[in-house]
Amino acid sequence: MALDLAAIRAAVESHALATGHLERSAGHEPENGPGQGVTAAVWVDEVLPVKRRGGLASTSALVTLSIRLQTPVGGDEVDPQLLAAADALMRAYSGDFDLDGTVTAVDLLGMAGGDGMRGKAGYLPQDDQLYRVFVITLPLLVDDLFAQAQ
Repeated sequence: MALDLAAIRAAVESHALATGHLERSAGHEPENGPGQGVTAAVWVDEVLPVKRRGGLASTSALVTLSIRLQTPVGGDEVDPQLLAAADALMRAYSGDFDLDGTVTAVDLLGMAGGDGMRGKAGYLPQDDQLYRVFVITLPLLVDDLFAQAQ
């Protein structure tokens, strides 16, 4: 089985855009500031073999995506707007456990040995502007990803 990152990323972006909280979404970590409104950027952070899954013929993997929500700093509405988008996304990924069949499971609680899905707020200076950000770490289990040679 090949790792279909394009399909996985498309499912993650589709969920993000379907929340109605975003102005736009990018399938990569942007080099430039995205402009006004809440924007999502999705990229692959890590791919690791999973010790607890798989067997003698194949190896399962934990594919971790980063989803960064960001909006320009300014006004009292920034945090509530950003957190509403983050909440909607985390609920969406919890509700579609296999991301439209592209993965075995969203590792919500860390069953593969990691920390599970999580989010962290912060700030990001970009293009001479300060952005409020919320980064969701989305661990995804993909079974039987790598065939083991004998």
